Amino acid sequence: MSSETMKAIRIHAFGGPDVLVYEDAPKPDVQPGEVLVRVHAVGLNPPDWYLRDGYKALPPEWRPQVSFPIILGTDISGIVEAVADDVEGFSVGDAVYSMVRFFSVGESKAYAEYVSVPASDLALKPAGIDHLHAAAAPMSLLTAWQFMVDVGHDEPNPLQPNRHEPAPLDGKTVLVNGAAGGVGHFAVQIAKLKGAHVIAVASGKHEALLRDLGADEFIDYKKTAPEDVASDLDLVVDALGGPTTGRFLRTLRRGGALFPIFPLGFSGADEAERLGVTVSTTQVRSNGAQLNELGRLLDNGSIRVVLDSTFPLADARKAHERAADGHIQGKIVLTVA
Repeated sequence: MSSETMKAIRIHAFGGPDVLVYEDAPKPDVQPGEVLVRVHAVGLNPPDWYLRDGYKALPPEWRPQVSFPIILGTDISGIVEAVADDVEGFSVGDAVYSMVRFFSVGESKAYAEYVSVPASDLALKPAGIDHLHAAAAPMSLLTAWQFMVDVGHDEPNPLQPNRHEPAPLDGKTVLVNGAAGGVGHFAVQIAKLKGAHVIAVASGKHEALLRDLGADEFIDYKKTAPEDVASDLDLVVDALGGPTTGRFLRTLRRGGALFPIFPLGFSGADEAERLGVTVSTTQVRSNGAQLNELGRLLDNGSIRVVLDSTFPLADARKAHERAADGHIQGKIVLTVA
């Protein structure tokens, strides 16, 4: 590790947003196979607060063991500062974006002025969007893409015994629950881009945005339970997931599929089998090649990034408090001076 320092957000113990400390930290060295990036923006994601509070939602035996202090975060956009001698394809001064080292708990270290990134996790930033929008994309967009289009990795699936298989989208009817959030607003656009008829579920204040992003129908869950009105669906992408995701089983036709982004708590396996519905999930993984592919869609506007709010890096605590308030439209981003 370099003797130089940088500003970063670190935690020295698990807890609420108050454990996020803006302080000096060692500036990373660039190791073989890596690129050092001067960070311009950082995208926030649920694993950030899951790690911050010690993964309390997981059973104790599943909780990762970490060594403090920890720098949180995975998603960055910035400028290449240095390139290891064995890395090709990137040069000092390139604008780049990445989901860094996911899934590797505590090793991503994105809430900082500098981050070392494995070259395989990195892609050139789409020229048509700025650093804020680029930093907001990686984890949420890769999650939607890997669930719906191309898993993109052969890592064992820790959430189920079989490999996740995306479902056909062209000509199908797809419902996206939690459609206004990070993963949800990308899932709506991907489904539409791939030829699906898209039903978006969110609160009414998000309807105009979601229709603008391509939703053909909209259900305001505050007025109508989607499982009471939707039927004969080919695919449900439940961007919220959790124990309530089983309610969507009866909205699906036989042969349909339910993809809960957060699968823990699902208890409807027997009902799914009886109804002839596939329930499948996966865990997003870093993939620079996919980010390069998706970058073309971001560059030409085929996929848009929606920003909920931005905060300076030093105000990461306020950003996490905003996340805890819920009802996020798109993504929260930290700016790095």
